[in-house]
Amino acid sequence: MQGHQPSRKEQCHPPPPPLLPLHPIRPWYWACSEPVFESGAGANLSGTGDRSLEERCNRMLRNMEASLTARDRVGIQDFVLLDAYTSESAFLDNLRKRFHENLIYTYIGTLLVSVNPYKELDIYSKKQMDTYMGVNFFELPPHIYALADNVFRTMLSEFNNHFILISGESGAGKTEASKKILQFYAVSCPSTRLLNNVRDRLLLSNPVLEAFGNAKTLKNDNSSRFGKYMDIQFDHQGGAVGGHILSYLLEKSRVVHQNHGERNFHIFYQLVEGGEEDLLRWLGLERNCQHYSYLVQGDCAKVSSINDKSDWRTVRKALSVIDFSESDTEHLFGIIASVLHLGNIKFEADVRGYATLNNNQEMHWVSKLLGIPAHVLQQGLTHRKIEAKTEEVFSPFSADHAVYARDALAKAIYGRTFNWLVNKINESLANKDSSRKTVIGLLDIYGFEVFNVN
Repeated sequence: MQGHQPSRKEQCHPPPPPLLPLHPIRPWYWACSEPVFESGAGANLSGTGDRSLEERCNRMLRNMEASLTARDRVGIQDFVLLDAYTSESAFLDNLRKRFHENLIYTYIGTLLVSVNPYKELDIYSKKQMDTYMGVNFFELPPHIYALADNVFRTMLSEFNNHFILISGESGAGKTEASKKILQFYAVSCPSTRLLNNVRDRLLLSNPVLEAFGNAKTLKNDNSSRFGKYMDIQFDHQGGAVGGHILSYLLEKSRVVHQNHGERNFHIFYQLVEGGEEDLLRWLGLERNCQHYSYLVQGDCAKVSSINDKSDWRTVRKALSVIDFSESDTEHLFGIIASVLHLGNIKFEADVRGYATLNNNQEMHWVSKLLGIPAHVLQQGLTHRKIEAKTEEVFSPFSADHAVYARDALAKAIYGRTFNWLVNKINESLANKDSSRKTVIGLLDIYGFEVFNVN
């Protein structure tokens, strides 16, 4: 039986291939089932529909995938476009391809996946920021700036609050990501003298909180040892007019103990290495980290990637911008120094097994810096007070119990100082205008870690 012979019209104008269903994530991705790839270009959509929409889709796809050859080399910029999107091996292979090409960002729909390159990349310049401002989320390659801009423009258009969650294992780059977002808003938001003051305080709160809340760990030389939620408050024109910070779960145990290869909080080393001579003399400190028990347990007081002297100058400047008075600053560093002196207080057991001090000089400095009488402090470290109905009884500690009491006091002092510091920063960032504001929240949570002993 002779088959159907196409007419001349059908030969010249064959019917288009059937259209695929709408994309489950991006409904504007409608295309024929047979895309045409041209040399050096991306997918060329054929089909029926609005021509301007078709051209826009073509342009977006060209930007996303330059060619099949490039796609094989650098992977796919959005995991939802993977053929085997349910395969873990395909997911990891795509990440690997992109990482080897220094492409550290990849989308999963509207989520952004980042792989820490552990090196400086030239992708965070002012020019890059300008490129991503006001551009559709998927029109340019994946970037933290695209995410920040999309959230900002959506907040302005809908006039409601938005939230960015940054999560990952320790050393994944969460803190750096939050800093890049803040820097993008500092450049992209409207600028006035008042707004610039708020912007500067928002930006400079970071080095202060990092100094007091971050430390070197085995995986990360600048690991956040606390959780941080920051509200950035915007007016109806998109100007940053205030902010507020909440801190969570500071790792206070690090003050008195560090694993091998790790350090205490940065501020201790910055003070000892970078503090001015007059300041160190007033605090009773020596310019030698090895002299302080709380700074040498990890056996890595010096780290090649950390410049404590330079970081000290940054913190000093930041504190002045955030409106810390000279008196506030002196008291703050006095408390930090008292913790170092407290760690050097040693105890011995007398003939009855009770704790006694063997170095009154360190006790003198703790007493002076905290404003506590030395005999009261000594009694608190070596005795337990038991309150009966009508009297107080002091029960002496053993040497081990005295060490435990000393460390507990050091952790309590540092924890309360950190909370006071956050409150002072919040006072500086507070927005006095009671009119309605929209908020972008940034949550930089603890990196998840696994230890033999957690």
